[in-house]
Amino acid sequence: MKRIALCVLAVVAMSASVLAQAADPIATPLLAAPANLRDGATVVKWNPDHSYVELRKGTNRLVCYDRSGFPLQAAFSIECTSIANLDRVKQNMTAEALGDKMKSEAMLDGLEKAGMRAKPEFGSVWYHLAGPDRERARPHMTIAVPGATTQTLGLPENGRQGGVWIMNAGTTTAHLMTPGE
Repeated sequence: MKRIALCVLAVVAMSASVLAQAADPIATPLLAAPANLRDGATVVKWNPDHSYVELRKGTNRLVCYDRSGFPLQAAFSIECTSIANLDRVKQNMTAEALGDKMKSEAMLDGLEKAGMRAKPEFGSVWYHLAGPDRERARPHMTIAVPGATTQTLGLPENGRQGGVWIMNAGTTTAHLMTPGE
């Protein structure tokens, strides 16, 4: 009887811990951060007008936030990047708020053509963790290289060779894709 009571108590304690972390506005966004950067990351919460509130001031340049349920995002979607990229994130969110992928892309393309698209910090990493729910979320990572082309970096502009390649070469959206990551 004591063993059963102990097991039940352990399960209840673990369940409470998991539920508390799932509802924690600081712990959840940090799930996308690499372990070695997590403790020093800033955490922000985005408002409906695409401004943000700082929930925790960090000591490094990484900023993390929850985008779960936002327009054009997965039901579970968290992201971390350089704090220098927050203007670009705001533009992305404003475009995605249109709720239509084609309209969103058209808005961002228009900003790009007008020279008004916020550039991400060159070499900054974007860490994503997204999926239908937390349990089935998958990580994805890209490295921002705005303006990069095959001529400037020596990397291909498609993934046919099976190695790292530049997606959206020559634009502010250019980023490195890593196969199998």
